[in-house]
Amino acid sequence: MWYLGIGTLTVLCLITTLLPFVPMAHGVFRVFEFPRTQIAVIAFGCLVLALLVLPVQDLLVQLIIGALVAVIAIQLVYIARFSPFWRRRSAQFKGNPADTPIINVLVCNVKQGNREYVRLCDLFQTVEPDLAIFMETDQKWIDALDKVGASYPHRMACPMDNAYGLLLYSRFPISEEETRFLLNDEVPSFHLTLTLEEGRDIRLIAVHPEPPVVYDDTIGRDAEIALVGQIVRNEDRPAMVTGDLNDVAWSRTTRRFLRISGMLDPREGRGQFNTFDARYPFLRWPLDHIFHSPQFQLVSMKRMPFVGSDHFPMFYRLALTTNEQGRREVDDATSEDIEEAKDLVDIESDRDRRPIGVDWEPKES
Repeated sequence: MWYLGIGTLTVLCLITTLLPFVPMAHGVFRVFEFPRTQIAVIAFGCLVLALLVLPVQDLLVQLIIGALVAVIAIQLVYIARFSPFWRRRSAQFKGNPADTPIINVLVCNVKQGNREYVRLCDLFQTVEPDLAIFMETDQKWIDALDKVGASYPHRMACPMDNAYGLLLYSRFPISEEETRFLLNDEVPSFHLTLTLEEGRDIRLIAVHPEPPVVYDDTIGRDAEIALVGQIVRNEDRPAMVTGDLNDVAWSRTTRRFLRISGMLDPREGRGQFNTFDARYPFLRWPLDHIFHSPQFQLVSMKRMPFVGSDHFPMFYRLALTTNEQGRREVDDATSEDIEEAKDLVDIESDRDRRPIGVDWEPKES
C-alpha cells in the first residue's frame, strides 16, 4: 500500500513538474506553473515517508527517491528567488522620506460577485493610499467604493459586468489617461500619467488579463502581458505596471515580461506574498503584482486582510528616486523573447473571441 500511494504521488509530482517545460501557450502546461510550492511540499512529504517506511535498498524505492529529489530541486530553482535567501532585485529604500516622494498604492481584485462592500471600503478608508486600483468592478462595486473614494480628486472608471471592470482613484493629477482594449474588446486596461506634487511625471498601467484554464490556450493572457512589456520598454519616464495578472511571479510569461520591459519585481528576495486563493490556505500563489522601473525603490509591501474576495489586497509603498538607484541586475531580453512576444500578439490580434471567464460570475437582475 505504501508503495502504491507514494509511487502514485511521485509520478504525479514528476508529471506536473515537467509539463511547464513544454513551450506551448496552453493551460494544460501553463497552469502547473502555479502550484510549484505545493508540489515541492507534497514531494518533500513523500520523500520523508519513503525514507521512513520503504526499503531504501530496493531499486524501485531508489528510483522513487531520486525522482522526488529531482522534483524538489526543479521547483526550488523557480521559487527560491522569492524568499528572503535570494538577492533583492528591487533595492530597499533607506533614504529620508522627507526628501523623496513616497507613493502608497492599494491594489485589489474585489471579485465581482463578492458583495461584502463594507470590508473593502473600511480597508480603503484605513490605509488612505495615494493610488487605489480595483479589478472586477461592476457598477455596484463602483457605487460602493465611490462613497469612500469621493475624497479623491482624480478617478478613472470602466465598469463591466464580465469580471473585467477596472476602477482607479488618485490623489495625483491624471493626464494622458486612456482606457485601452489592447487585444480583446472585453478586456480593458488603464494607461495614464500621474504628476506628483514635486512636478515629476510617472506612467502607470493597470491590467487584468485572462486567467489560464486547462481546457484552452493562454495566448490571450500571454499576449497582453507581452504587449504591455513592449509598451513599457519604450517608456523613458518612471513607470509602474500593476494588477491581477493571472500569472505567478516565477512563470515563463512573467519572466519574459520582465526581460522585455526592463522592470523589477519587488518580491524577489523578500517573499511570495501569495494573494490567491484567499479562501484556501494551501492553494495560494502570487497573482497580484506591482512591477516598477529602476527609478523606484521599495519602502514596504504588505498583504492586507481578507475582504470577502478570492484575492487578498496588496499595499505597496514605493520611493521615487532621482536616478536608477533601484536597479539590480536586469536580464536583457533575448531575440527569442522579442520574437515570441511578437508572435503571441500577432496571433491574438487576428482572433475574434470572448475572453475566458466572462460567464463565471452569476448574472444579477
